[in-house]
Amino acid sequence: MDCFGEDMIITISGLAGSGKSTAAKLLAKKLDYKHYSIGDMRGEMAKERGMSLEEFNMLGEKEAFTDKEVDDYLKNVLGKQDNLVIDGRLGFFFIPHSVKIFLIADLEERARRVFSHERVDEHFESVEAAKKSLQARERSDTFRYQKYYHVDWTEPKHFDLIVDTTHIQPEETLEKILTFLKKKGTI
Repeated sequence: MDCFGEDMIITISGLAGSGKSTAAKLLAKKLDYKHYSIGDMRGEMAKERGMSLEEFNMLGEKEAFTDKEVDDYLKNVLGKQDNLVIDGRLGFFFIPHSVKIFLIADLEERARRVFSHERVDEHFESVEAAKKSLQARERSDTFRYQKYYHVDWTEPKHFDLIVDTTHIQPEETLEKILTFLKKKGTI
């Protein structure tokens, strides 16, 4: 195992299907950090209520608790720890002292990835159906984050590093992040 320097929190945000969770898991393993997924937490909240994540997001447009519960946990519990990699849309916002990474990829590629990635809670009949779902999710996220926090979660100025994953494999995404962290002097 490599030996890394100072304690830190790394937040990975990005577009749905851009590889946030995969990159976060790989990075956490490489750094021997804990990994937390805000999307998984929200998915569990939806499941507990017998809802799909899409339904839960729609509820969230009217009911703040769907975001506030995990966001409070993110800010007040995870934000006070060290040696974490957190994947979630607003990690950069709630943990401003984190190293902030944003992943992007072209919509067609993201839809293809989501369609081909079997998840228990999400199944699409076609790439086109996946594309429509991704667009609906991002519209809902944008609406909720503006409504509750007055923040544009896709604004590049919020991030230390932006990686386009459209044409690269997860291991290449990991290498880009590690190269950035080494240049920054944090590992």
